[in-house]
Amino acid sequence: MSRVRVHNFSVSLDGFATGEGQSLDEPFGHAGGRLHEWFFETETFHGMQGKTGGATGVDDAMVRTWDAGIGAEIMGRNKFGPQRGPWESHAWTGWWGPNPPFHTPVFVLTHHPRPSVEMEGGTTFHFVDATPEEALRQAREAAGGLDVRIGGGPGTVRQFLAADLVDHMHVALVPIILGRGERLWEGLEGLEKRFRIESVTTPSGVTHLTFTRR
Repeated sequence: MSRVRVHNFSVSLDGFATGEGQSLDEPFGHAGGRLHEWFFETETFHGMQGKTGGATGVDDAMVRTWDAGIGAEIMGRNKFGPQRGPWESHAWTGWWGPNPPFHTPVFVLTHHPRPSVEMEGGTTFHFVDATPEEALRQAREAAGGLDVRIGGGPGTVRQFLAADLVDHMHVALVPIILGRGERLWEGLEGLEKRFRIESVTTPSGVTHLTFTRR
């Protein structure tokens, strides 16, 4: 059976995985880029942008594991874009331009399905109104035996954790206080009992927490 994985998921010291007030101009709300500055500095991210340079070391080593063996992704609608409710149009195709970084089928959880969108580089967005279990069934079928990544946002990751569907999770604990936004851990008391947890802190100040199913 393929594994279900979460990678490079940034959370503030007070447990928020995104800020308040997401919009077209501020995808992470009032948090801006603060949750992900450590990621943006890595050599891997620079390479994804077609640039050279960037930091190596543990931060970069953690980032590099995000796509190895992944055959499909599941994400929430809030990660796909800032719209809420029925789609006013189908012109929006995500934050990532014509060639998104996923290069796999991506299943977007939404109560308002729309036709699939095929992008450059092998990414196809499928919009499904489904439970975590059903979305995972569809993603596994599309993944062809490879692993499935739960890409976020925090509500989507929380749903899959609550349903006990996650096998491996990498959380980057970022040394900032957001004060408001959407929490990752809400309603997940005792989650640590399901996983073996390892941690390492890097010079960037980020603590990388790795959760592996027992």
